[in-house]
Order: sequence, then C-alpha cells, then structure tokens
Amino acid sequence: MSTDTERVEEGTETSLLESWRDWYHLPVLGVVMLFMLWVRTQAYERFVEDGTPAFAGIDSWYHWRTINWTAENYPHTMPYEVWTGFPTGTYVGQFGTLYDQLIVTVAMIVGFGDPSQQTLYTVSLLAVPVMAALVAIPVFYAGRRLGGTLGGLVSVLVIALSTGQFLSRSTVGQLDHQAVEPLFMAIAVVAMMVAVTAGEREKPIYELVVDRDWTTLRTPVIYSVLAGVALTLYIWVWPSGVLLVGIFGVFFAIQLTLDYVRGSSPDHIAFVGAVSLGVTAVLTTLLIEQPGSTGSTSLGLLQPLLAFLVAAGCVFMAWLAREWNDRGLGRRYYPAAIGGLIAATLLVMWLALPSLFDSIVGNATRRMIPIGGTATDLTIVEAQPPENFFNRVFAEFGSAFYTMLAGLAFLAIRPLFGRKFRAEHTLVIVWSLFLISMAATQVRFMYYLVLAVAIVNAAFVAELVQLFNLDLKSGLNSIKSLETYQVVAVVLVVLLLFAPLLPPLAQAGGTAWEVGEATGPNSDATTWEASNEWLQENTPAPGNYGGADNADQLDYYGTYTPGDGDFEYPEGAYGVMSWWDYGHLITTQAERIPHSNPFQQNARSSSAFLTAESEDHGELILEGIAAGEPVAGRSTEDLQQTVSGDNSDEEIRYVMIDYAMAGGKFGAITQWTGPGYGHYVTPEDYSGQPISADEVGQVFGDLPYDDTMTSKLYFDDAEDMEHYRLVHENTDPGMAFFVSYAQVSDGQVVHIGENGQPVQPGQGQPAVVVNRRVSQQTLLQLRSSPNYQVFDAKSAAAVKTFERVEGATITGTVGDGVSNADNATAAATVELETNSGRTFNYTQRADLAADGSFELTVPYATNDELGVEDGYTNSSVEATGNYTVSVVATGDGEPTYYSGETAVSEPAVVDGDSVDVSLEEVTTRPSGVTDGTETNDGSTDTESTDASGNETEAPPTNALAPVTAEPAL
Repeated sequence: MSTDTERVEEGTETSLLESWRDWYHLPVLGVVMLFMLWVRTQAYERFVEDGTPAFAGIDSWYHWRTINWTAENYPHTMPYEVWTGFPTGTYVGQFGTLYDQLIVTVAMIVGFGDPSQQTLYTVSLLAVPVMAALVAIPVFYAGRRLGGTLGGLVSVLVIALSTGQFLSRSTVGQLDHQAVEPLFMAIAVVAMMVAVTAGEREKPIYELVVDRDWTTLRTPVIYSVLAGVALTLYIWVWPSGVLLVGIFGVFFAIQLTLDYVRGSSPDHIAFVGAVSLGVTAVLTTLLIEQPGSTGSTSLGLLQPLLAFLVAAGCVFMAWLAREWNDRGLGRRYYPAAIGGLIAATLLVMWLALPSLFDSIVGNATRRMIPIGGTATDLTIVEAQPPENFFNRVFAEFGSAFYTMLAGLAFLAIRPLFGRKFRAEHTLVIVWSLFLISMAATQVRFMYYLVLAVAIVNAAFVAELVQLFNLDLKSGLNSIKSLETYQVVAVVLVVLLLFAPLLPPLAQAGGTAWEVGEATGPNSDATTWEASNEWLQENTPAPGNYGGADNADQLDYYGTYTPGDGDFEYPEGAYGVMSWWDYGHLITTQAERIPHSNPFQQNARSSSAFLTAESEDHGELILEGIAAGEPVAGRSTEDLQQTVSGDNSDEEIRYVMIDYAMAGGKFGAITQWTGPGYGHYVTPEDYSGQPISADEVGQVFGDLPYDDTMTSKLYFDDAEDMEHYRLVHENTDPGMAFFVSYAQVSDGQVVHIGENGQPVQPGQGQPAVVVNRRVSQQTLLQLRSSPNYQVFDAKSAAAVKTFERVEGATITGTVGDGVSNADNATAAATVELETNSGRTFNYTQRADLAADGSFELTVPYATNDELGVEDGYTNSSVEATGNYTVSVVATGDGEPTYYSGETAVSEPAVVDGDSVDVSLEEVTTRPSGVTDGTETNDGSTDTESTDASGNETEAPPTNALAPVTAEPAL
C-alpha cells in the first residue's frame, strides 16, 4: 500500500514539475507585465488632483479632443477638423484613429454605453500604461521564436527595465499615439515572422494556386492574411506606419533573392508577401480618408499604393526567377537584375508619379535614414538626431544594445556553423537595422528600437546557452550539475544585460521606477491653462464675433466636409495667432481656433508674422492669410501689391505670446522663414570682434529683434501700435525674467572656448546672450558677478493675450495751424491697468499736417460698453482715465504745448470710428505728457520663480543664441 502511495506521489511530483516546466513562463510574464503597469501608474494622483484634465504632453491634449469627439459620434472618428488650422481647417491624419476608437470602446463598455467625462478620462489615463504593458506579449513570443522560452523571458525583462523614450512616452498622463505604436508594430512583426515560417514549411507555389489545392495552401494563407491584418491595424493606429511596409518590402526583396541564389524556390516567401501585402492594400484602401493625398501622416493613397507595389514586386520576382531558369541564366546575376529593376522603377516613379516618389523618398530621409533632415525638422526636439548616438542608446538600454548587435551577428552567421537560417531571421535582421537607422535619424524612434533590443537579445542568450552547453530544460537537476565556468558565464550574462539598468550602476534617477514616478502634467499646458480659460470665457464663441450669431454653425463636436481641403468659415469666425507648439492647447483648453498647430500646419505664416519687423508688415501678413495668399518670406512692398486690404470674414483676431516664444523658442521660429536668428540678435555694425564691456549696452542696445511683432507685443505691450491691444496677462506661475548679458574677461567681451581659453567669435560658446529667461536668483548672480556684464534685464507675464482691432482715430487741429508744424508732434496717452494690477502707459504719436491737423489711431477704449454678449471681448486691461492728447511744437525756440482730453468708446475702437478732440495751448508741459524723448517701460519688479522646461522645441545654435544651461558663476 505504501509503495503504491509513493508511486502516486512520485508521479504527481513529476507531473507538477513537467507542468511547471511547460507553463512557468506565463506567471513570470504576468508578473513582469504587472511591474510594467505599476512603474507607469505611480504618478496617477498627480493627474486627478483637482478633477480637471491634465496630461503629460501637448499632443495628448489633442488626443483628448479626438477621444471626446469619438465618444460623441461613436463609432466614427473625426474626418476633418475645423477647430484648428484657421482659416482652412485640416485633416487630422494620425489623430482620431483606431487608437482613439479603442479607448472610447473600452469607456463605452465600462460606462454601459454612455460613459461620463470622468469615466472617459480615467480610461484615457490608464489606456497607455496598459497598452505599454501588453507590449510584453508580442515581445515574448518574438523572443521565444529566436531563443526559446528563456530567450522570450529575457526579452520581456529587457523591455520592462529599459528607460528612455518608450518608458517616458507610456507613463500615466501620456495619451499620445506614439506610446502605443510599439505594441501594434510588434504584433505586425510577430505575425509576419509566423507567416514567412509557415510559407517555408508548407512551400506554397503558383501551381497549387492554379490547382486550387486549398488544403495545402490553407495554413500559409491564414497566417499571411493575419499578417496583412496586423500590418493594417498598425497603419490604422499611425498612418505613417507605412514605413513598416517599406521595411517589409526590403526584406522580401532580400529574402527572395537569397532563396533563388541558394537554389530554393522564391515562390514560397513570395506567396506570403503577395497575400499579406495584398490584404494590407485592400484594407488600407477601405480606410482612405483623404482621397488624392500621397502624404504619410493621413490615410490616403500612399498606404495602399505602397502595399500594392510590394505585393506586386513579390509576384514579379517569383515570375522573373522562373523566367531566369527557363533561359538558363546564371543565378549569381539575378541580384544585379533585381537591383537594376528597382532603380528603374524609382526612376519611372520620379518621372510619372513625382508626388508619390517625393513622399516615399522624403519620408525615408526624414524618418528612416540619418541624412536629409530639414532645418525646420531640427527645431523639434523629438525629430532631432541624438547628439551622441552610442551614449544615448547606453542611457536607454544599457549594454543590452551592444548584446543586441552581437545577437544580430549570431543570427547572420548561423549558416557558417551548419545551422538552419530561416526567413524570419532575415526579417528580424532587416527590421532591426532599420530601427537602428531610424533611432539615429530621430531620437524619438528609440521607442521602436527598444523592441529590437529586447527581441534580438533572446537570440544572443540562446547562442550563449548553446556555447556554454547549458541544459536548462531539465529543471533542478540541470542546475545542480552546472560546472563553475557555466555558473560564471550565467552570472556575467545577467550582469551584462541588466546591471546598467539597475542600482547602483543605473544613472541617478534613471531606473524604470524612478522615471515612472517622476512624471507629471506638462508645464506648458499648466502655464497656458489660465490664459486659455480666460480666452474661452471672455471672447465671443467662434461665429459670434461682431454680433454675427453664427456659432451654431461651428459645433465643437460637429462633422464637417471641406471644399477641396479649405473649409468656408461663417461670418463671425476668427482665428488665434500663436506659435505652433500651443495650437492644441488653444483648441482644447480655450475651445478657440488656432492658426498653426503641432501638425506644423501654417508654421511658416506664423513665423512670418512673429518675426515681422513692423506693424504694417504684420498686418499685411494677416490680411494675406485671410485672403489665402502665401506670406512667408515676402517683403512689405511685395505684399502690398497682392493683398487688397479688404475686410474678410476669416480674420485672425487674437495673438497669444508666452515667455518661451519671446526667449528660447524665438530662434526656432526664425528657422521657418529666415533670415536666420543671428540677424535679429546681431547689430548691423557688429564686427564680431571682442569689445569693451562698457560698450556692450551701446552696441547691442538696439537690435532688429526689438522691432519684431513678438518683441513689440510681448515686451512693449503693443506700445505705439495702432491695431493691437493687450487684453489679458497670465502671471501664473509667475513673471518671467529676461536678461541679456555678455561674458567678460579682462574688461572685454570675449568668446570662451571649451578649454576655457579665448577663441575667435563663433567658434566657442556665445559671448553675448540675448533675452534668456532666468530665475530671479540667477539674475542677481549675473549682476553681481565680474565675469558677466548685464546690459538689459526686464520681466513680463508668462503669457500675454492681445486683440486685433480696427482702432479709433483721434482727430484734432491746433487752432488755425501752427507756424512750425513741420516740427510739431501730436501724442495721445492713456494709463492702463492689467488684471494683475500692473499699470503702464500706452502712447501713440504722429506728426502734424501743414494745416495743424493730426490723426492718431489708438486700440484702447476708455470704457467697457461692449462685451461677449455683444460679440466682442471682455478685456481685462482697462483704462484708468481718459486719453490725454497733446501737441509739442519744438520750432527754433522754446517748445509750445497744446493739451486736451477725450474719452474713446469701445464701439469706436472695434468699428474704426473717429473721435474729435479739442486742444488748448498751455504754458507748461502737462503732467504725463511726453515730448517724444521718454520711453514706455511697462516692466515690473514682481518676483519670479523659474518654471520647468519641458519645451517641444530645441534652442537655436547661433553664436549669439540664448544658452540653455545656467552659467557657471
């Protein structure tokens, strides 16, 4: 009896061990996924503190917009957006896709078909961390195909511990599609690996198709169709994912060539390529939203056309191989023929389909190959190449990047050791090399490279297991029988893969859990929130400006059909001018229509306006935008010849400028239109040679930058401008201090090289820094340091909002005329108080006509007669009294003064009416009257704290550009 019992127990124990050996990877995989989810949700409370939406990225705000739109119009996604890109609107392309649909679908299930805003927000916050954790599943199965179960688990551990782009873009608060692209790419790659392996195993050929032998074809057909569907889903999440079609195309070209040269039939893999990419071509045709477009950022013709070309190419290569055999041609010439035909195809495409050719080549050079990046691309931090590629990959992946390279080498040399080289090995090698190239082209694509690093390390580990004769399939007995050298090898491999990602070797604050815990709401969004809320509450709804009462034609969640890509806005609609970085915030937080946006739509025209060096030029640019004229790079005279100046129903009415646009981002703004940043911050007569520290203020005190619309609006409060008035300033999170200073050595401004020695201008760090934003503490340090000469310091609100108005014209005449009218100046001055309690003077000046008459156009009213209910603005900047109007006639002797006072009504300002004023001669200059020698300094000494960075644009790299690091004092 006892013997039988012992046998049962032994059998049970054996069964349990076998079950554990077969299934242990599932609980391990589950634990790793829970770890990945925990890492990414640690900061959840920071995004739900005050009950209002908060996100970690600017693009996340626009996904919140498209998610809400889809919830209102379920199951449809937004076809065309009229709440951005004024005055045309735009196809949103890679926003409002399958990704947003999936989130809304989950919210619909949780909310029983009618999710509340809180439910929708909660699901949105958690969706990205959950999808990032799900990446472990396809990564595990891809790794297991290359390195067994152990290799698959190594893969998921690598991706779970990796920091950098993939982690930072997939934490709670991130709602961008970039965070989930790796999930769908990994699924598509695994599906293709399975499909090509099935093709190799089942060996489908053309004759089987003719004979309709579906029994033999069933398996490769099913897996090929699934691969095509998976690829389509990836493209549906991110239309620019068409780049994976190109990668697969390169793989099929290489693999079919290898098969034929090695004496195998290329039919088998060609069948998989034709079916999978054919399915993708059909399905992406059904997804087309922008017919006629060959761009990559929206679902248009590019995706199905490229998929069809790859599918047709597979069929053609298989056919050509048969013809090659029939004609008895040498197999070694086949690759050259294929290369020549591909080049000929591109040549024909360049001649016959230039837009398609430009789209394919342009996207390859911008996203996949580290050459050919445009200057405007380089103003975007995430689109820049890594400054030092190898330092960057080590920071993100540790030494796992280098072991991945070893893994790729192991895969490539398998045939040299008599081991089978499968088509999926070629696929992984080609795909990994492209991901490396993409990451070297744009730093953001490190979130793709992590997939290859994780998956290929499975092959690396598998090769080492075989190299050191490690039998890991026999459970505890195999562990007990390990030799010392084998134990040492295992320990070294573990340290090599994981030690750089774990304490104490991980960089400070660089472990996965530390990065996940440190995330928080985007600082730009936090800074702009108060200004956008003010804009929403104190300006008329688009369509109601000027009392037009057409807001019902612009439903925030409505569906719109553009006329040839240009939506016809109703009367009373208007746009908001700012830099493209903030367009999504204006759309979502303010529910107003920005001119430019992070799609980089209208970035050139925004740059042209913000860098315009006179109000007249800026006005012509806005009139040109309303008229649909190109405005970038055109002179005032050129615009005057083509812009009529007639009023349009599609006007830009508001301008919003923040501290970054006026400071660190201005260099990037200039990149879009030219001239370069140096033009604006370098005096015309500056030779570039060292100058005395005492001369800095004189030499650099008058810069072209000071005449730009950005500077005159932001720093000068639209002083002496006729059509712009400050209506709100946002001092939360504080005033921004701007300082211009020079590096000083031995009483001279010199350029300091990396070795600390003086060098020629332009070769070292900037000697002169213009309009750099600093903390108050740094400003005090700069002023007290003998190594720096501060020649300009000022402060301004974090964000300022201006309204564009017709302006009232104050008219008057000095008696019957003055004898010295040629030397007489009229001025109108009014004191204004902002919502923050700051006061400043607005002054407009003009010369008198020969008859003693004058006209002064002013944008500020002295009362609040009109408001939102009338179709106008509830300005938060108010006049403290009437305009004081004065005339100063200098002549050859003592100056003569004339003075008067007048109110200016709000209707006169918005309608452009005239206001008469009577002046009387006075014996002394009246209090507050300027004679043209005073300056209007509206700055304050309000204490400031330095806001966190988190900018989306890179600083300029000019010799005179603002620096990005605190100076060493």
